[in-house]
Amino acid sequence: MITTGLVIRLGIGQLIGWGTSYYLIGNFGPGLAVLNGWNDAIIYAGFSFALLVMGAVSPLCGRLIDRHGGRPVMVAGAVFHAAGCLLLALTSSLWGYFTAWFLLGIAMRLTLYDAAFATLARLGGVHARRAMGQITLFGGLASTIFWPLGHYLDARFGLMGALFCYAGFALLAIPLNLSIPAKGKPASIMPDHEKPSEPVLVTMANHKMAADTPLDPRQQMMCGLLYAFIMSLINIINAAMSAHMIPLLAGLGLVMAQAINIASLRGFGQLASRLAEILFGRNFNPVTITLFASALLLVSFIIGFAAGFSILAAIVFCISFGAANGILTITRGTVPLLIFDPAHYGTQVGRLLLPGFILSALAPSFFAFAINGVGAKATLAILCLLALATLVGAIALYAVLHKKPSAT
Repeated sequence: MITTGLVIRLGIGQLIGWGTSYYLIGNFGPGLAVLNGWNDAIIYAGFSFALLVMGAVSPLCGRLIDRHGGRPVMVAGAVFHAAGCLLLALTSSLWGYFTAWFLLGIAMRLTLYDAAFATLARLGGVHARRAMGQITLFGGLASTIFWPLGHYLDARFGLMGALFCYAGFALLAIPLNLSIPAKGKPASIMPDHEKPSEPVLVTMANHKMAADTPLDPRQQMMCGLLYAFIMSLINIINAAMSAHMIPLLAGLGLVMAQAINIASLRGFGQLASRLAEILFGRNFNPVTITLFASALLLVSFIIGFAAGFSILAAIVFCISFGAANGILTITRGTVPLLIFDPAHYGTQVGRLLLPGFILSALAPSFFAFAINGVGAKATLAILCLLALATLVGAIALYAVLHKKPSAT
């Protein structure tokens, strides 16, 4: 049920969705502050509020996709998205500003990767892994395209005009999401006579996505908790870098024009790593890939300390961060296929992602304070610690999944 055309349409929708919602604050945050006379704390509190809203609606979103499919959910998300951008353009009050981010928070959870992954898992079961990677190829270019495009639209039409353009882009996603199959039974990897909620352990010896031995309840619980831990940290890091990658580079010593152009290179890193995962990832288990990407994430932040006095280091930092983040975005969708039946994928993942959305809501405001208060290098050190914790979690998940299930 997952066709090439559907993957392309969903991928374009992800490119538009990420570029005009999650990365919006990186483009227009400073302009909104100047236009309305607000400080950075208020501006980034709006984005944080949206992340909280994402967490609040996450379990409901997962259940709705499991029950009704992704089509109505993602179409509704595009409508919320356009409404949020329009309200940001038209409001000059704090009430209107936070209402706009409320709408965008709902929109992001209903349309971005987690919704698309659940949709694909429902349609294709364990065979959705390749499609999940393919749609992230498009989304990985969102910052590369929309950061420069947003600055151009702002300069050409003004902030209000740019936000109107973003609303128009959001509406383009409606026909794309309408192409999702409206009907069909949820895909399952379990025989009809077994319980649909029975977790599955994927064969680890040859790294294939075929069902082998069921996980026992303790293993499933441990895997779920470790998955939630890893993805919570990734959410925090990604929220921080999406909002502050440009200011972080500027704080390390780059001029603003350099910071914008070099930060945009993260998209090429994401694209390259996701393409490599699609081409060669079938030879490796998703947990092994998560382990590798977590190590690369830590290395990228270490390289970042040299970005202030070396343009090459700054470029390597942004590309390697993008590569690590790009891979982790895919495994965010594929690792649960090792643990849960795809028929209940949306519900299970929706619950597990809830802590990450809540914690990441603090990231934009916290890291704005950190960059302005303790400086860019100290902020980079904090990111290194978070990346190290992510790596430790990935090692633990690898160890748990490589243990043989208990005999019954």
